[in-house]
Amino acid sequence: MASSHGGVGAVSAAQSHPGPSGPHWSPVQSQNQSQSQYQNHHHHQNHQNHQNHQHQQHLSARSLDRALEDAVCSGILNLSGRKLREYPGMSFDLTDTTQADLSKNRLTDVPPEVCLFAPLESLNLYHNCIKFIPEAIVNLQMLTYIDVSRNLLTILPKYLFNLPLKVLLVSNNKLVSIPEEIGRAKELMELDVSCNEIQVLPAQVGRLQALRELNIRKNCLHMLPEELADLPLIRLDFSCNKITEIPPTYRKLRHLQHIILDNNPMQSPPAQICLKGKVHIFKYLNIQVCRMEKKPDTLDLPTMEDFYPSKNHGPDSGIGSDNGDKRLSTTEVLDGDLSFSRGSKQELSSTEPSFTMRRKMEHLREELEQIGLLRQNIESRLKVLLPDDVGAALMDGVVLCHLANHISPRSVSSIHVPSPAVPKLSMAKCRRNVENFLDACKRLGVPQDHLCLPHHILEERGLMRVGVTVQALLDLSPSKPTQVSSL
Repeated sequence: MASSHGGVGAVSAAQSHPGPSGPHWSPVQSQNQSQSQYQNHHHHQNHQNHQNHQHQQHLSARSLDRALEDAVCSGILNLSGRKLREYPGMSFDLTDTTQADLSKNRLTDVPPEVCLFAPLESLNLYHNCIKFIPEAIVNLQMLTYIDVSRNLLTILPKYLFNLPLKVLLVSNNKLVSIPEEIGRAKELMELDVSCNEIQVLPAQVGRLQALRELNIRKNCLHMLPEELADLPLIRLDFSCNKITEIPPTYRKLRHLQHIILDNNPMQSPPAQICLKGKVHIFKYLNIQVCRMEKKPDTLDLPTMEDFYPSKNHGPDSGIGSDNGDKRLSTTEVLDGDLSFSRGSKQELSSTEPSFTMRRKMEHLREELEQIGLLRQNIESRLKVLLPDDVGAALMDGVVLCHLANHISPRSVSSIHVPSPAVPKLSMAKCRRNVENFLDACKRLGVPQDHLCLPHHILEERGLMRVGVTVQALLDLSPSKPTQVSSL
């Protein structure tokens, strides 16, 4: 009976839950069902992706329109990184644009419409697919900054140098030469032609009397033109070339702060001297010149005529004299710094026999280097060209206030500036500018012991202290590529 009941139970269970052999299950039907479900899911996914893509396109179009509308109002056009293949602003009046950023797109030409932006000062075409620069670019007679790095240029057209360029960046292209007409770019301060295939640097580069930074890294250069020795270069990078010799005339590059020459088969100076840095390189070049001229090896120290060209140092001037009553009287010691003074001059004491003329000259040279570094810091950040008298240029505080605002926008909210009607500020306004600059430095975090005093700036008495303050201010912010300032 037990087995009988068990058998009935088993049959009932089998009937109530049909298995593979039951009448309600079919392999074909199950496969069709699965296929249908997959197709429905795949179709739904495609439809959703299509909707998302359309939504993104709609947002992108709205964002693009908003950028173009903003450019109409502000004069600053920013279309960077939008994968554009053609210029999208045909229906907008952008003729008052002063800055245009079309970098990181897929443009194959410089848009003709951009060449009609007469007031344009800055044009960024970095990382596109541009193969040539059209002649229509000569319409941009206000253009001072252009970046066409990472494109497909094979030549730099001659007409490009009819523009008032201060910054020209054409790295990572396919250039094989630089035209001689580059010598016409008298206002050019920064030239970057690195990562190309240039074989010869034309001597006309030596005519660029405003050039501060030259980058010719990673080309096919075998020699450097001697004409570069006459330039006020602060930074020179000719690394990753095939250069074997630095011309001895380069010892005259007195403003040079950075020289980068690694990955060259250097023979003169030898590689082991090049590794020691700029001071040893220049000492080697000076020794080479002395040997060629059959003179004793001496440091190429500046003469007093270099510092005070209008001063007539006759036999009674005290310079080079062994008479204890006649000493160098062109400097004065203020606040622990050896500083130039255009006014009264205090004679150095003759009671220190160890303080020889050579040491005095070395101190003067050290101060010149510090002032050169101060000039470099300001010029490289603001892209301006300071006059020879750095102290007079900084005395009214205008440049220093602009420098503080460059590091931190609006840190100096009010700056007194000269006008055509009043070309020179009153001393009260100069003092307010200087005090505003020093207050901004304090707020931005410059340590108290790095701050100069107002009279260091206003009376040009202590440019080395001013240099310490400026360096501390710049150390608060990492160096950023800057466009030309409208100072």
